[in-house]
Amino acid sequence: MRKQRKISILWFVILGIIFTVTIFSSFLAPYEPNAMNMNHTYEAPTPTHLLGTDQLGRDVLSRLLVGGQVTLLIAVVSVVISSLIGILYGGISGYFGGAIDTIMMRILEALLTIPSLVIVLAFQAILQGNVWSMALIMGASGWFVTARIVRSEFIRLKESEFVQMAIMFRTPIWKIFVVHLLRNIYPAIFIVTLFNFAGAIFTEVSLSFLGIGVSPATPSWGTMLNSAQNDLLIGAWWIGLFPGILIFVTILCVQMIGEAFKQGGERSHA
Repeated sequence: MRKQRKISILWFVILGIIFTVTIFSSFLAPYEPNAMNMNHTYEAPTPTHLLGTDQLGRDVLSRLLVGGQVTLLIAVVSVVISSLIGILYGGISGYFGGAIDTIMMRILEALLTIPSLVIVLAFQAILQGNVWSMALIMGASGWFVTARIVRSEFIRLKESEFVQMAIMFRTPIWKIFVVHLLRNIYPAIFIVTLFNFAGAIFTEVSLSFLGIGVSPATPSWGTMLNSAQNDLLIGAWWIGLFPGILIFVTILCVQMIGEAFKQGGERSHA
């Protein structure tokens, strides 16, 4: 158990470093991420450009740092939106039950038959928006799992004595939601939010890699992979390697932290 805790702390530290570096990327980036220098195109890693340069002579390290800020911003905003929608939808369905629950669940089941990536793909292809519109689209299509978990937890807890006492004393519904129900299921919400966050990073990278995410001029981990597709053919391995490693490590950290919390919750219930 001590070994598992140490490993969990290690994932936290790595993820914390990634977030800290990307948050302060504007100060840490050695060059302006979009600054082109045609005299230094496809330059391999050197002391001047630690991670090399791309096809336009742009510094890969600077674009990696600033691009991480864009990718993580989209993921955080979309997860906040999806969590709020999922909590509200699932909470209403689970608390009121009856016909309301039946109708809302039929709608949710219909939406679950369509992969969320396909929904985001369709709307993003139509709108071709910016960072904020992409985050909004991802958030508006990523709340399904959260809603189901919140609904099941509300159904389980609403028959508890403390909830029934609150209803008997005519406690406002919003207070029952927040104080008596949500407060007791926040571990489950936190875990599903972590997994949704990892999925949001993957979605942003996938869409940008396909060329329908954020604008190609905007540095993000996905757009960097997109621009590196043809560079591997000429031996410029560094352009796609470093973003790929950072994407893998970030998603792995989030997934492992989520698994650690999940296992901790299972042990506490045992």
